[in-house]
Amino acid sequence: MAHITGGWNPLGEVFFRKLELYSMDRSWQELAKLEKFKVAAAPYGGPIALVRDESKMTHIPGSTRPTVYIYTSSGREISQFRWNSGKLLDMGWSSSEDLLCIQEDGTVLVYDIFSNFKRNFSLGQEARDTKVLECKIFQGYVGTGLAVLTGSYRFFVINNIEEGHSRKMVEVPDLDSPPSSWCIICRDRHTQILLAKEKRLFLVDYTDVHEQTLTTSSPVNAFIEMAVSFDNRLLALFGDTGLLWTGSSDLQKVYCEFDTKSQKRPKQLAWCGTGAVVGYWENLLLIIGPHKDWISFNMKSEAYLIPEADGLRIVDSATHELLQRVPVVVEEIFNVGSIAPGALLFEASKEFQKKSQKADDYIRMVMAKGDLPLAVDQCIEAAGCEYEPATQRILLKAASFGKCFLTNMSPEKFVNMCKMLRVINSVREYHVGMPLSYEELKRLTLPVLIDRLILRRQWCLAMHISRFLKLPEAEGESRILGHWACYKVLQKHIADETIAQDIKSKLDTAPGIAYSEIAKKASECGRTQLAVKLLEYEPRAAEQVPLLMTMRDQKVALTKAIESGDTDLVYLVLLQMQETMPMGDFLMSLRNQPMAQSLFMQFCREQKPTLLTDLYYQNDDFQEMANCQVADSFKITDFQQKTDKLNGAHDNYTKARNEFAAKATEEQNKLLGYQRRLEDQYKVAYIGKSLHDTMHELISKNMSKLAEQLRKEFKVPDKRFWWLKIDALANSGDWLELERFAKSKKSPIGYEPFVEVCMNHHNKYEANKYIGRVAAENKVKMYIKMGSLEEAADLAFQQRSEDDLNQVMRQCLGNRALTAKIQGMKAQMYSKK
Repeated sequence: MAHITGGWNPLGEVFFRKLELYSMDRSWQELAKLEKFKVAAAPYGGPIALVRDESKMTHIPGSTRPTVYIYTSSGREISQFRWNSGKLLDMGWSSSEDLLCIQEDGTVLVYDIFSNFKRNFSLGQEARDTKVLECKIFQGYVGTGLAVLTGSYRFFVINNIEEGHSRKMVEVPDLDSPPSSWCIICRDRHTQILLAKEKRLFLVDYTDVHEQTLTTSSPVNAFIEMAVSFDNRLLALFGDTGLLWTGSSDLQKVYCEFDTKSQKRPKQLAWCGTGAVVGYWENLLLIIGPHKDWISFNMKSEAYLIPEADGLRIVDSATHELLQRVPVVVEEIFNVGSIAPGALLFEASKEFQKKSQKADDYIRMVMAKGDLPLAVDQCIEAAGCEYEPATQRILLKAASFGKCFLTNMSPEKFVNMCKMLRVINSVREYHVGMPLSYEELKRLTLPVLIDRLILRRQWCLAMHISRFLKLPEAEGESRILGHWACYKVLQKHIADETIAQDIKSKLDTAPGIAYSEIAKKASECGRTQLAVKLLEYEPRAAEQVPLLMTMRDQKVALTKAIESGDTDLVYLVLLQMQETMPMGDFLMSLRNQPMAQSLFMQFCREQKPTLLTDLYYQNDDFQEMANCQVADSFKITDFQQKTDKLNGAHDNYTKARNEFAAKATEEQNKLLGYQRRLEDQYKVAYIGKSLHDTMHELISKNMSKLAEQLRKEFKVPDKRFWWLKIDALANSGDWLELERFAKSKKSPIGYEPFVEVCMNHHNKYEANKYIGRVAAENKVKMYIKMGSLEEAADLAFQQRSEDDLNQVMRQCLGNRALTAKIQGMKAQMYSKK
């Protein structure tokens, strides 16, 4: 236990410890003289970027451009790139571990950890014109943010660099020089800037600026350094007189005012979790607690401080250390003389390993108070707070020992901690270099950890973790393999066939793999043939086809769409082919695809009928060409165009050997000629009407001779002509002509139509003229149509037709007398039988 507590340093009533995470790699030690470099380190054990600080170098004309180096937290080099852009002002990391390089002209360049340029964005015209003086990168409520101070002493803030939209903060009154210090505070989903103009403090946002009143125990001329805690709840201010003020970030609470005895501005001021403020001066690290307690460490070389949620990482040229408050549960177990349940259980476990009877005494002390479940929980929790695997093991052994005496304790918490510690220890390994704590892993979440391993190309480790934790395929193995495959296609020195086979062999058994995404990546980097090969493995046509279309491989896309049986997909390909290909080539390409041709024809019928003729012409389909021309002729109002269309249709019907259609088209053209002459002579619109309607209108206008000519010319059957003329005369009310027509000769359709048209026009008087000439078997029906029910009944009785009597009786349900009469007639008929 002495070696565990040996590195503990008391700070008032709590302890702080400094743990060595890594001895830095030789490549780091040879390069990283940190006093000569600008340093940017990502939180949550992220990468570290270095670049020579030009302000600390003598500028030599023609000197080479600086190099940006990116390392893991263990000092292993990940990548480097030559800086060939404008003047580099500062660097920082986004929450997705992209390196942000801010230039003096307000341009921000974004790189991944392997030095691949991703994109850039600008902070606006004013930043470009007046230059950027200072900048700060922060983690806001919607993502990674960026704030800059321009040469006009105005602040611009981007709350989310993914959107790239900067907004100007309200101007601070009389700010005609850079503030003595400033910081970003993100609180309650609201971004604010706290700045010090000498000793005056201003809180600035997008809508207003408020001067803050801060009273200190000793006078301060200016606040020259500020630091906000990781959770944005605490604030530290350093004055030029050496006074360090700590309190809440809204300046409403004061926790401590501490005299550092140093008027020199610290190189860095940072919070160690939420328990203490750390000031770093040359060769000195000073830790100040909330009750004016302090600890100091001498630094052998230049260092850089990296605030974390539960501590502070310290990087120098040789080592990477973690400074943190000793967790309460760890302190309760390992503190000298502690009688906490976890401490007693830990002692009992140690004695049990020694096979000492004292183990029984300790375990009984815990069980006597009923604190054994609490003791087990404390040992499990303390194991998660430790960095040394050996200490983790002895704590978990103690927890396991205590569990043996509990019959109803769920093993879930113990098992989960064992799993998480295996994961954490694996990513803390030197070759990975991610010194995550258990608390940070809970904040980061496992999916994000997997993402970060993928980002570092640690696919094997990510696969092992996902399998070990039994993550769903879509979140674990399949996703990791997909990212691996996307990286694989970037290796241009390997043949397409080899890469395609490697990807297929790896991904063949993994469910849910989207080969289309991998193919898309291959297409983006110019490997079209590889993309086509990969798409052959994609089982979903809906994923294959769009990418084939973007690659302009439209014939293959059409084949795949047809094979899928998805008509919407086929239409999608056809429409793009129509837009991008010459019409002749497009129509020719459809000849070998009957299904696609049929679908396109259906589309043309509904949307673009003018294309149908071209398509039929391409296929020598004279019958359909003629049909289209006939249909078009009915839509055209111009006489000459109508006749031209019909002439063309006649020729095509002849070529198609459809004699009937050719004859019908010829007669339609002849009818148009007659209609044209009628229009010219009588100034009435006839063109476009049918033969029936034309003759009907001529008869209605008392031009029966012209109608007769048409009847003879077009050989209209007598029966059809009689029906037409009877209806036309009745519609025009020419009852006299109708009577003459009835007497002209024997009607080929009988005289029932004469009665019907008269009754349709409610003219019973005229109908009576023809009832006598109606055939005997139809007279009853005609009397009924005329409403002469009694005559109908008498006639039916005379004809001894029971069916006709019943029909008449159904028509006179309200006429009781007639109903009785009919029933009497029916009775007489039955009696005679």
